[in-house]
Amino acid sequence: MSERTHRTIGILGAGKVGTVLARLAVAAGHDVLIAGSGDPGKIELIVQILAPGARATTAREAAAQADIVVLALPLGKHATIPADALDGKLVIDAMNYWWETDGEREEFSAPAASTSEFIQGQLPGATVVKALNHMGYHDLEDVARPRGGRVPSAGAGSMGAAHGSDEASPQPGSDDAGSATPRAAIAIAGPSPQVDEVAEFVDELGFDPVLIGGLSDGVRLQPFTEAFGATIDAAELRAMVARFPETDRGREVLAARGASTDSPRRAAVHGAAD
Repeated sequence: MSERTHRTIGILGAGKVGTVLARLAVAAGHDVLIAGSGDPGKIELIVQILAPGARATTAREAAAQADIVVLALPLGKHATIPADALDGKLVIDAMNYWWETDGEREEFSAPAASTSEFIQGQLPGATVVKALNHMGYHDLEDVARPRGGRVPSAGAGSMGAAHGSDEASPQPGSDDAGSATPRAAIAIAGPSPQVDEVAEFVDELGFDPVLIGGLSDGVRLQPFTEAFGATIDAAELRAMVARFPETDRGREVLAARGASTDSPRRAAVHGAAD
């Protein structure tokens, strides 16, 4: 990856995922603004303890000041996102639909549903990229490491806990030349050239980025897919995403979306550094 770029990162959501990402972003040298719902004073102490170095603020201020905004709140609260403040912004959608948190929502639970495309529709002035949604919050912190750094010991994750923006779960893994043990990988779906900036950010957080295609390909990372909950290296993640059409869930999703399940494996599944 190229020389590290200093950014301001706005994180909407002060739960488990939001605070973990805030800690990783602070450690990577970025300025971090984190917002919960309502008065930032309510989360100020939480942020000081769980994400030292980050600053509690309002969602609107975080959105306005950030170079990259990360959505790490329950998907069912999408209406609270200040859409107008995100015009012209690069937005990472790290949210997942989970009925226990979000309630029964047909627009999210139907096999044809692409939740990140739904969010893009809610944020017409922003560019949405799906990333950081398929790995559990505890694994995000446990296996993250700088390029060339030592991999921490971590056990395999469990998909059962991986069910929301504040709850997700999953085995360590990278394409990290010069390290005996590869880094864990994060899949990214979205338009170019914005995916390249997200890939750089993901690398800075401590993961190998794997670009899997456009935003519609984010369905390959949603709950009940093989990749959801996976904490594996880049080569394994590419293979897993590529065989999505051959899985039961993949056939169900692609049939519902009117896509062919007979098409060859996607050549677009690649690492950002390839």
